[in-house]
Amino acid sequence: MNPIHQNRRALSATEIVTRLTQLNGDDAQGWKLIDGALEKTYTFANYHATMAFVNALAWIAHREDHHPDLAVSYSRCTVRFNTHDVGGISVSDIHCAAAVDALQKD
Repeated sequence: MNPIHQNRRALSATEIVTRLTQLNGDDAQGWKLIDGALEKTYTFANYHATMAFVNALAWIAHREDHHPDLAVSYSRCTVRFNTHDVGGISVSDIHCAAAVDALQKD
């Protein structure tokens, strides 16, 4: 297990805002805090590209032992991270969100 996931705690509202700003940078379509989870929707050209993304994301989730909720359709995938055992957003969620974003970098 990645050491970042040990001794988890829920981040404060200020910490969440700060980390979301760092995570998103200038991306207006970046991660958002929605109903107690980090959420972002990725769009793709077709089903094959969507499923390739989902499979890569599954590999990250397995490696990190931190699994998001996914809503998958033909050309999009909505990803939601939160840490159930701390009842909020943790550093683990931010770390995994950044790893998923890296899948989309050229």
